Amino acid sequence: MSELLFEKRGGVAVVTFNRPHKKNAFNPEMMVRLAEAWTEFRDDDALRVAILTGNGDTFCAGADLGRLIPLLTKARAPEDEWDKRLLADRSIFQAAILRRFELWKPVVAAVNGAALAGGCELLQGTDIRLAAPEASFGLPEPKRGIVPGGGSLVRLVRQIPYVRAMQILLTGDPISAETALAVGFVNEIVPREKLVERAFEIAARIADNGPLAVRKIKEVAIRSQGQPWDDAFHIEDQASREVLRSSDAREGPRAFMEKRKANFTGR
Repeated sequence: MSELLFEKRGGVAVVTFNRPHKKNAFNPEMMVRLAEAWTEFRDDDALRVAILTGNGDTFCAGADLGRLIPLLTKARAPEDEWDKRLLADRSIFQAAILRRFELWKPVVAAVNGAALAGGCELLQGTDIRLAAPEASFGLPEPKRGIVPGGGSLVRLVRQIPYVRAMQILLTGDPISAETALAVGFVNEIVPREKLVERAFEIAARIADNGPLAVRKIKEVAIRSQGQPWDDAFHIEDQASREVLRSSDAREGPRAFMEKRKANFTGR
């Protein structure tokens, strides 16, 4: 069975880490398949929201130190097609962890256990995060003499208060689900047996909205970060104009007045 599962359930894509025996650690196959999954999700107009979760007791423990890291450091030669594909196109790694990969569709994370190192870095590319009570989050890279350079040095200080982010980054110590909720890194703590169900509830509510509007909301929220006010409002104005010119902007109010469900097309 594939080490990453990709399913389509109506307008929702479900991406599942499937290496529970290895704590869902990233190996070359998983990285390639992740990049493919995100690309397909981005390009399929029928898919409006994605859910990211893991099988087993761990969400993702980061890079497989026996397979992925030795390949990237050239401590081992490529051995199969996954190794060769990853080395041939370094953009695959970026797409896999949602870094330097343009994705304006929302991603809901259902964190079923520990999210460490690269697993925690990938989470920072998601938009709504649910956590099981036993979940934990950490960036232990400095304990190994390296840095969490998969996005955390940039994203974490933008997503939670600076002093909290720096404590996580500099100590390498994990935080609990309760602490993650308190600092705003996750939205909710949900019993594990109801975690994916709750993720689908949120995904369904998003998928019912106008898909163009949803994409533009995420795009502006991300592209306007760090911009001067006037530049940020210019980005917002452009998105607003595009949405107002769409058929969805005519369909939504019409459906409301006619007391029926809107038939959004994303155009």
